[in-house]
Amino acid sequence: MNAPTALPPTLKRYLKETVRQAWPVLISAWASMAFAVIDTTMAGHTSAADLQAMSLAVSIYLTIFIGLMGVIHALIPIIGQHFGAGRLEAVGQAWGQGVWLALGLSAAGAITLLFPEAWLEFSGNINPEVMTKIRYYLYALILAMPAALIFRTIYCLGTAVSRPKVVMTINLVSIPVKALLNWAFMFGKFGLPAMGAAGAGLSTAAVSWLMLAMGLWVLRNDGFFRQFRLRPGRPRWSAQKELLRLGLPMGGSYLVEVCAFTFMALMVAREGMFVSGSHQIMANLAALCYMMPMAIGIASASLTSQAIGARDPARAMLTGRAGFVLALSGALLTSALLVSFKPLILALYTTDPDVTRLATQLLFILPIFHLFDAMQCINTYVLRAWKVAVMPLVMQVVALTGIGLIGGWYLGFGPAAGALQPIINAIMPNAPTGAATLWLTAALGLGLSALLLRLWYWRTLKRYVQH
Repeated sequence: MNAPTALPPTLKRYLKETVRQAWPVLISAWASMAFAVIDTTMAGHTSAADLQAMSLAVSIYLTIFIGLMGVIHALIPIIGQHFGAGRLEAVGQAWGQGVWLALGLSAAGAITLLFPEAWLEFSGNINPEVMTKIRYYLYALILAMPAALIFRTIYCLGTAVSRPKVVMTINLVSIPVKALLNWAFMFGKFGLPAMGAAGAGLSTAAVSWLMLAMGLWVLRNDGFFRQFRLRPGRPRWSAQKELLRLGLPMGGSYLVEVCAFTFMALMVAREGMFVSGSHQIMANLAALCYMMPMAIGIASASLTSQAIGARDPARAMLTGRAGFVLALSGALLTSALLVSFKPLILALYTTDPDVTRLATQLLFILPIFHLFDAMQCINTYVLRAWKVAVMPLVMQVVALTGIGLIGGWYLGFGPAAGALQPIINAIMPNAPTGAATLWLTAALGLGLSALLLRLWYWRTLKRYVQH
């Protein structure tokens, strides 16, 4: 089967095509989140030390892994353009170079995981028992990293050639396996020693290699994928430079997003545990809401890159427009649900009256935050289809770090603390000043980023049409 043939371009057709490709990506994202939920809930039934170790170690691992994963995602536009142009062997060669890149990044990631003490300097004095558990958990995840990153190359390949259900199926099948291995390793079943948090890390490593084995089996035995002649081949510096030129700013974008939420949580902690609890609910809801525009963005990026490769400007513009319409519609629907079901949503998270009261006030800003977040997300992903990644990184640094974090600190905790209080009183009455300021400045930064990225997207389209 070759690249999609040209059909009469209509927005309705590409809306359907984007939805068809986006929903498996969304299910895959939710399935990946299930791993962290399983680890956290099971750690809560072992010991307080295991739970704290899990919380700290996961934050370290995810920060590293998500940044490296972002670099690997450069494969999506590269493979997508090859596939759209009908360069089938080039698809296989690009995937092979991605495997070599994943191995190199795994080595770099492993080195950073060997020294958790450097990361935990921000957390004050850690109990020696907890530190030991963190260390062993991260050591186990070093074993997982090569498999996890190579599996992301399969994810990128499947997404770029419009076969996202492969990874979705593997992710779903892996959830019960992960739960079973967690139970065995953490609690000492089947004659194994009870390893606590370290057991969760070991089960993640085992499942990661199992997922990779399933993915490689599909690539070898599925006739659709055999047409690409998928082999690692030899590493080529020219191909690695292309991947890094696009992947490093993409990985930087992912890293900026993760670090922004991490440092927001550290600053909000100054206002006490009830405010921290309400902020954590906000952060978790924002992450869950983000999954939908992210899935639409990834689907739009792959379809747009295929159209670019096929030198079909009408299709490229329509797929980008379809993604924007879907992301905007989904964001408006999500925002309406957040407003309509606020009490029910909060009841699912907490029964503490103080946390509920504070979260109720902060949640007034979340629909606006999500709308702007969705718009900057879809514009970022569609720009990546055109191999434009540096400008989205710059915008995100300005939005999330400059306006969101630095501006939020200055206006919420720094010399100008309370300067935004009139606005906060109008939008989030009785909300804690520091947390409310951070969420408000983050929303403003995302709104500005979304606007500027949209303008840059139009500029990119104009230059493409002219050439």
